[in-house]
Amino acid sequence: MNKKKIINDPVYGFITIPSELIFDLISHPYFQRLRHIKQLGLTEFVYPAAHHSRFQHALGAMHLMGKVLDTLRLKGAEISPDEYGAAQIAVLLHDMGHGPFSHALEYTLLPGVKHESLSYLFMETLNDEFNGALSLAMKIFRNSYERKFFHQLVSSQLDIDRLDYLKRDCFFTGVHEGNIGVERIIAMLRIHNDELVVEEKGILNIENFLNARRFMYWQVYLHKVSVSSERMLINTIRRAQKLMQAGEELEASRALTLFLKHDYTLTDFQNDPGLLKSFGQLDDNDIWGAMKCWRNHPDEILSMLSEMLLTRNLFQIRLSNEPISKNTIEKIREAIAEAYNTLRAETSYLYSYGTVTNEAYTEGQQINILMKSGELLNIAHASDLPNITAISKIVKKNYLCWPKNVSL
Repeated sequence: MNKKKIINDPVYGFITIPSELIFDLISHPYFQRLRHIKQLGLTEFVYPAAHHSRFQHALGAMHLMGKVLDTLRLKGAEISPDEYGAAQIAVLLHDMGHGPFSHALEYTLLPGVKHESLSYLFMETLNDEFNGALSLAMKIFRNSYERKFFHQLVSSQLDIDRLDYLKRDCFFTGVHEGNIGVERIIAMLRIHNDELVVEEKGILNIENFLNARRFMYWQVYLHKVSVSSERMLINTIRRAQKLMQAGEELEASRALTLFLKHDYTLTDFQNDPGLLKSFGQLDDNDIWGAMKCWRNHPDEILSMLSEMLLTRNLFQIRLSNEPISKNTIEKIREAIAEAYNTLRAETSYLYSYGTVTNEAYTEGQQINILMKSGELLNIAHASDLPNITAISKIVKKNYLCWPKNVSL
C-alpha cells in the first residue's frame, strides 16, 4: 500500500505525509477522533465558518515542523533523520488529549487533568503498539531530550502550535487582523547555543505575531459570545454530572456516561488503560447527541440549557474591568429564582461569573532575538515598540452572564 499521501490543505496547499509511520499514526482511531473535535469549541456561534478541527490543526503543525527543520538545516543545524521524524510526530500528536470542544470542557469532564497529560498517555499507548518507534518523540514532548530547541518548537512562546493555530483560526474565522507571516517567521529562525532564537531582521515579524495573538484573544478566543456559550455548555455538563451521580438516568453514549458518572484523576488513567480507551472514543458528537436527548428530559434546568444551546439562545453577558460585586451576584440569583421558580441552591446553573485573561506574551518564557552583534535580547527589549512590553502584562476582564429574559 502506498502510504506517501498528499493532503490538500486550504491554508498551506499540499501537505505531504512524510513516512509510513506517520501515515499509520494519522490512520489510528485515536488520531482520527480529532476530526470530530472542533478547534475553537463553540466559536462558530460568532464566526459561522469556524468549523475546523483539531485534526486539521495537527496536520498543519506537522507540516510547519518540516518547514522549520528544513530551514534550520540550511542554516547549519545538524538534525538527524530520526530527530526530524520524532519532532514531526511530537507536534502531530501534541493535542491528542483534548476532549470534546477542546478547551471548553477541559476542567469540567475531567477536573484537574490537563490535556497535555492525556496526550502523553496516548503517546505511551501508541509507542507500545508501534514497538517503541515514538520513544524519541516522547522525550521531545516532555522536554527530556538533551537538545532543548526541539521541545521549544513543540511548546514555547514561539512554537509550531501557535504558528499554525493563529494562521488557521484567522483563515477560518475571517478575522484578517490576526494574520501572521508564517513563512517569514520561519525564515528568521535559527539555533544559537542549542536554543531557538530569531534573527534581528525578524523583529518586526515577531512584533506582528504578538500583536496578532493579543488581537485574536479578544476578538475570537475570548469574544463575549464565545465566553457566554462555553459557560452555558459547562453548566449543562455540570447539571448532567450532578443528576447522573445522584442516580438519575440520562441518555448518553457509553463513553460520555462513564465520565459524567465519575470524577477521574490522572492516576486513575495511569492505573486503568481502559479509561484512556474510553476517552479516545469521546468527541463533540457525544455532547451534541446527548443534548438532543436532554432537551426533552423532565429536569427543567437540563432540558432548558440543552434547548438554548441547540437553538443558539445564549446568555447575555457583561464584561467589566471591575470585579463583579457580591450584591450584583445576589440580585441575579434572586431574579433567576423568581423568573424560573427555581431553588436558590440550583440557580448557579443559570448564570455564571468569573475572570478571563489575555496573556499575549509572558516574559518567563521569553522570545530571544539574536542581534547582529551576537547579543541575545528579549523581544520586549529588542523591539522599538513600547506596546510589546505592555502586552507582556496579563490583562484580566471580569464577566457575568445570565438569561436574556432576566433583568437586573
